Amino acid sequence: MIDRSLLQNIDWILIALLLLNSIIGVAFIYSSSHYLPGNYYVKQIIWIVISFIVLFLFLSIDYKTIVIYSPYFYIASIVMLGGLLLLGRFEGGVRSWIKFPFIQIQPSEITKIMVILILAYVFSEFKMEHLSRGKGVLGGIIIAVPVMLVALQPDLGTALSYVPIFLASLILAGLKKKTLVFLLVFILLLGFVGWNFGLKDYQKERLKTLVFPGQDPLGSGYHILQSKIAIGSGGLLGKGYREGTQSQLRFLPARHTDFIFSVIGEELGFIGVVIVISFYFFFLLRLFRSIGKSRDRAGVYVIYMVAVMIAAQFFINVMMVVGLFPITGIPLPLLSYGGSSLLTNYLGVSLVLNVKMRRFVNI
Repeated sequence: MIDRSLLQNIDWILIALLLLNSIIGVAFIYSSSHYLPGNYYVKQIIWIVISFIVLFLFLSIDYKTIVIYSPYFYIASIVMLGGLLLLGRFEGGVRSWIKFPFIQIQPSEITKIMVILILAYVFSEFKMEHLSRGKGVLGGIIIAVPVMLVALQPDLGTALSYVPIFLASLILAGLKKKTLVFLLVFILLLGFVGWNFGLKDYQKERLKTLVFPGQDPLGSGYHILQSKIAIGSGGLLGKGYREGTQSQLRFLPARHTDFIFSVIGEELGFIGVVIVISFYFFFLLRLFRSIGKSRDRAGVYVIYMVAVMIAAQFFINVMMVVGLFPITGIPLPLLSYGGSSLLTNYLGVSLVLNVKMRRFVNI
């Protein structure tokens, strides 16, 4: 149970913003999928309840204890990801899910939290002015293992979503300019090798579609073109809730998952999008402002990486649906349908709350 003396330090505003954005997500999941079998909005509500319960369960454990045991959590996550490659079944062209009687979990999502915890464990005691080469290499290995295993599923979008977390940890640890240049050169070389030897044909088509979506309007460019049509047709005030033609007539693919933002743009228009983004902005702002509420470096690392993880996925998804970024399959945190993604973000916020509510402990 949570110590009653700690309850007064819980950031209830952050929890309210978390629930507000989750409820907005349910509303548009319902709008974009109410005519489909599966009751996706009901499942999302159930996941919100589960995630909310898990959030408070994690609050009962001091985050320092969680960070100390993070190597074991990390190893368990790597074992699960490796087991999926060996024993998992192909569904939708990937081996990404572990099925239970009533639910299914995507370990690659939950592993993001384990990566945040172990990076905080590795870097939190690092007090030099700049990041040492040994620590940098160790951090690179920590992030490279899950990225490689997730990419082999193959789920390139989720694999790439680990990168902002790693970069956030390097920035806090004191990344030298020379090291940054080296990383950029390494990324360029990795991109060259990946394009010629790693990427599959459909992945190359997605990248080409970013620049020339009109070359294949019924194939690789279909998603982006339909998304742009949906957002553009919303105009200033939108077509009205559940009145969007692109979503209701099923022209827009993945409308309750990756392209939920397109549905919001079509039905609420520019004004509605600004309002929804404002709610999300206040949520992200609250996360980043929490960084100064930590009693130690481990807490700073945890809050910063959680905030970067959620913010990066938000901006990548929005840029994706307006055609400024390749289609990667990265959902819009809290708003898109998806239980594992929702649980991961609630776990991240739980860690932020955990750090803030214990900022006066042992001081």
